[in-house]
Amino acid sequence: MSSAHTDDAVIEVEGLVFDYPGKRALYGVSIRVPRGAVLALVGPNGAGKSTLMRAIAGLDEPLEGRVRVAGVSVLDEPRRAQRHLGYLGDFFGLYDELSVRRCLLHAASVRAVAGAALHTAVERAARRVGLADRMDTPAGSLSRGLRQRLAIAQALVHEPQVVLLDEPAAGLDPEARASLSALFRALQAEGRTLVVSSHILAELEEYSTHMLALRDGRVVQFTELGAAPTAGVQRLRIRLAHPWQPPPGFWRGQGAGLRAGEPGQPLVIRVDMPGRDEGAARLLRALVEAGAPVAEFAVHHESLQESYLRATRAAAQEVTA
Repeated sequence: MSSAHTDDAVIEVEGLVFDYPGKRALYGVSIRVPRGAVLALVGPNGAGKSTLMRAIAGLDEPLEGRVRVAGVSVLDEPRRAQRHLGYLGDFFGLYDELSVRRCLLHAASVRAVAGAALHTAVERAARRVGLADRMDTPAGSLSRGLRQRLAIAQALVHEPQVVLLDEPAAGLDPEARASLSALFRALQAEGRTLVVSSHILAELEEYSTHMLALRDGRVVQFTELGAAPTAGVQRLRIRLAHPWQPPPGFWRGQGAGLRAGEPGQPLVIRVDMPGRDEGAARLLRALVEAGAPVAEFAVHHESLQESYLRATRAAAQEVTA
């Protein structure tokens, strides 16, 4: 299991154990999420994703372990910690009879935003999610996508450092999901830390910087996305125009480490090549000189889905070993 560690952690979870009646949901989960990260929280149904989010938000108390947000203990000082937190659950509720403005005013007041800052915070949150022109519209008359935006605005109205979003794109059409992705990228650009749970891995990949994979309440992998496999090594993807047999010892002679190929793509080769750009140029020249029918040659960035599947396969092998 690989890990991502940083001293500038805005979310710290240590040894978290959580039980439901007759079932353990989390087994000693420990992570440190860096400030400004967008953490993709992935795993099958029942993996413990929502439970972990609720524990970080201070909504459910664990059996063991500790959680700190922005340096504040969620268990010891929940109200103080929640000033730094915005949370959107997978099943959110709105006051349908209230206007967008009154929903946001209520959410801000609950989070201790008061005085002259109250109306400023409401206007800012509405603009951020594209609802500034619907302030007097009843929440109950909004479309599914706009209701989702309003719920997110309620989670952002007090300007939290950390935003937890459980399945925020569920039920949204492609256009609404694209708008949501743009919003998350904007929030990250402002320096906020996001934890986003979703089953749509391709969508998470658009904005995520880190991945936490859970399975059966345990951490399968916690890693930074897009990181180099090893310092000074570049992962390359080579697609051939037709089958080719390399000369004996070719890859070893170039210092290239062969990786697993791609399912259903027999003409694709993936290698780890030392020397970064110089090493890649040397390998390409050697391939051409050896008569390899190179159709594509590019740096390979492992996708979120590839990272997740690789981690779960490795975990399954450890269990059966």
